[in-house]
Amino acid sequence: MSRSIRIPILAAALLAAAPAVAQAQRLSPQEQRIVQYIDAHADEAVGFLERIVNINSGTLNVEGVRQVGRAFQAPLDSLGFDARWITLPDSLRRAGHLFAYRQGTRGRKVLLIGHLDTVFERDDAFQRFVRQGRYATGPGVNDMKGGDVVILYALKALHAAGALEGTTITVAMTGDEEAPGRPLEIARRELIQAGRDSDVALEFETGARDSAAEYATVARRSSSGWTLTVRGRTAHSSGVFSEGTGSGAIYEAARILTAFHEELRGEQYLTFNPGLIVGGTDVRHEAGESRGTAFGKNNVVAQTAVVTGDIRTLTDDQLRRTRERMQAIVARHLPQTQAEIVFSEGYPSMPPTEGNQALLDLLNTVNRDLGTPAMEALDPGRRGAADVSFVAPYVDALAGLGANGSGAHAPGERIDLETLPLQVKRAALLIYRLTR
Repeated sequence: MSRSIRIPILAAALLAAAPAVAQAQRLSPQEQRIVQYIDAHADEAVGFLERIVNINSGTLNVEGVRQVGRAFQAPLDSLGFDARWITLPDSLRRAGHLFAYRQGTRGRKVLLIGHLDTVFERDDAFQRFVRQGRYATGPGVNDMKGGDVVILYALKALHAAGALEGTTITVAMTGDEEAPGRPLEIARRELIQAGRDSDVALEFETGARDSAAEYATVARRSSSGWTLTVRGRTAHSSGVFSEGTGSGAIYEAARILTAFHEELRGEQYLTFNPGLIVGGTDVRHEAGESRGTAFGKNNVVAQTAVVTGDIRTLTDDQLRRTRERMQAIVARHLPQTQAEIVFSEGYPSMPPTEGNQALLDLLNTVNRDLGTPAMEALDPGRRGAADVSFVAPYVDALAGLGANGSGAHAPGERIDLETLPLQVKRAALLIYRLTR
């Protein structure tokens, strides 16, 4: 090879090596060992991900959820955690949760949150892990079995570097995040207690990125429900709108929904959605199954209508104000109708706080020292509710630290395997610095 060719190749090699050299200068020797472990075990992490994705763990597949839990329980035990399966009452019809504990005296007490279940049940056709170059598809590969793998391999790397000794870390992997058992105060009792016992919570739902930036989550909206029940006076349709018959249940339900749409929409971070409506002379609503049936005739004024929906807000105050305004709209009855709205509790909100922002700032020191761009706070309107919200009143919290991918909750859900080692490094070094 001639000298004129060799010089530019050498220069290119030096440029490529420069980030690694700079990274080594910024990371402590123990942090360098953590990073090296993650790079050396990247293929192993993908293999473990394939194994658990190929176990169906739809929320209602109790044995499948428990099987995935067992897949995590053994390696967590081997890392010095006390891993336990938390059973739930049979009335909840859910598998339970995997919790793992380490008790120490050093640094902040850290809670790591994942979930074992997916939206894909046993009868869904989308069932297997399929590798496609840098991507892989499969049920829950991104939401959130990929995030669970980030948790496990971050802890493995910390253990290999001797960095778990003396730490207090709790791993909480719930078994019903996609469709939580009710009542929530029972289904989330252990998670809430873990939040009370911790200083910091890190949640590993799907990472977010676009062409402009990568994001972490310092705030999430709540998700709660409502049921509107409307009753009218049934009669022959020729009498509709008359003084004696009035407008009927369906017109009253339509009036209320239109008023919700026209008077409440537009407030930042507030959404409300009617997801099911049934109306007629005879209506049956099966709330537990999210379904309903109705009988009615075109020449009969509808006697009953039932509508169910959700509300999402950023703060408890926003939720309270919205419920009050909805109640006031419902109270304006059309002639010869009655209506009531009942609100049900769901996932609380995770409001933005200075402590949450401080966690993102600490994560960005990790990004700086890894030689990657800083991450921004994600717009709360772009995220749904999640388990981290149950502990947000008690701890500083940061969410969206899991795998990068797309298509969550849909056939073709995929993960970007090329970015998985970086997500593990971010998590491991963030935990390391929190527990010093």
